[in-house]
Order: sequence, then structure tokens, then C-alpha cells
Amino acid sequence: MANTFNKKYTYQPINKPNLKELYNGITTGNKTVLSQAITLLESNNQKDRELIYQLIKKLPSPSKKTIRIGITGSPGVGKSTFIESIGSFLCKKDYKVAVLAIDPSSGKTGGSILGDKTRMENLSTMENAFIRPTPSKGQLGGVAQKSHEAILLCEMAGFEIILIETVGVGQSETHVKELVDFFLLLMLAGAGDELQGIKRGIMELADTILITKSDEGNELNAKKAKLNYQNALHLFPANENNWMPKVLTCSSLENRGINQVWEVIQDFEKKVTENGWIKKK
Repeated sequence: MANTFNKKYTYQPINKPNLKELYNGITTGNKTVLSQAITLLESNNQKDRELIYQLIKKLPSPSKKTIRIGITGSPGVGKSTFIESIGSFLCKKDYKVAVLAIDPSSGKTGGSILGDKTRMENLSTMENAFIRPTPSKGQLGGVAQKSHEAILLCEMAGFEIILIETVGVGQSETHVKELVDFFLLLMLAGAGDELQGIKRGIMELADTILITKSDEGNELNAKKAKLNYQNALHLFPANENNWMPKVLTCSSLENRGINQVWEVIQDFEKKVTENGWIKKK
């Protein structure tokens, strides 16, 4: 009986893709292979990581222009809901959208404990969307240890818009700014955030501040918060990219204001391309 049980349930190791399989999968935009590549990148096995670094060196540069958008904000501000809303909006415009959601890590397993993918049900079913929850593993700065390489893999797989969702706003949560082209800070109306000095550092880095949850019944609070942030931004020093940060409001649940966010991102991209900042960065 014991022999039968062991024979039936003997563990079989999963075959890992080789360099050729990874190369072919990434260059054809295979989302399953892309996910496998990121898993190998995050592995504690040095040989797995070396394989991915070989892959990155071998892969051709992205054929399409890409933009990296960092999205941060306090827990509960609605980052996942907003990403699902704007991600779906962009997918319907035939963009290929990759979401790298940086989650807090389990102290036991090191894995993600929030699972942002489960909160983006509609976006996760879209053919031209890729969502990857990544554990932060204690890394400060709001991103994971291998976020830069994961972004490169997504771009090389043909994704034009990379959305990086950080763990949440904190004093050290600014490293993501170095990885992205456009930095979006989400704020709640009426939550007292506009009075918190701790947010000043992160506000100075933001290319746009977005007041979320401007749903029916909360529009007045959102308008007041927008005015407060607009006044505060005038006190900050000018950005290196010569872009004047904007303040917008949106309702992700009601899909209001999402197109205005995309229009501002496009205006930003045009401005920093013309003044040469994006190429320098």
C-alpha cells in the first residue's frame, strides 16, 4: 500500500525553460514565458538569475516606444482599482499594458501577501494585459529587488506601457522615481493627507497628484483637496524635467477622469521628449 501511494504521489520537479525557449517566448510576447522569466529572475538560485541576465543581454531592444509609469499612494487610496480602470482603458485603445504590482512579503514564505492580481479581475482577462504581483522581500523604496530587470523583460516582450504599483507611501518610498518616466501620486480627499508634512518629500517627486475616490457625493471634498494641493505645489522647487506637476481628480469606480490622466501623461511625454530630459534620463 505504501509503495502504491509513493509511486502515485512522487514529486516530479517542474522543467525550467532553457535560454532558447525563453528567448523565443519573450520575443513573441508569450505571457506565460514572461511570467516564468520573472520567476527565475526572483529566484534565490544564482544559476536561475544568471540565465535571465544572459537572456536580457541576448534580447533585442524594444521595437516600440515604451513609457514607464510609477503609481504610489497610501494603503487604501485605491491604487489597484485605479490601475484596473486605466489599464482597461488603455487596453481598449490597443496598447499592450504590463502591471508590476509590488506587494508586501510574507515573513514565512517571502511571497506576496496581498495578491493585487485578484483585485484586477477585468484587466487580468484582457488579451493585451499582463499582471505580475511581485513580493518586495523587505526591499525599501517601494519596489522589489529586481524591478528594473522585470521592467526590461516586459518591454522586450512588446509591452508599451509599464505600470509599477508600489507597496505604499513612506519616507523611503522614492526609489521607484528612478525607475520610471512618469511618477503618479494618489491621494484621498478629506483624509487629512494634505496636512501631513511627511508627504512633502514624495509630493516633490510627483509629476501629477491624483485625488482618487471622487465618487458621487464626494466631489466637493475632491475639489477642495485639488485646490489645496495646487496651492502647495507652487511652494516646491522646480522639477529637473521642467514639467509643472498637475493635480487631477478621478473616480475609478465610475470611470470618470481616467482619460484626463492619460492626456496629461501624453502631454508630459511630449514635453520631456522635446526638451531632451527623457533621453538624458
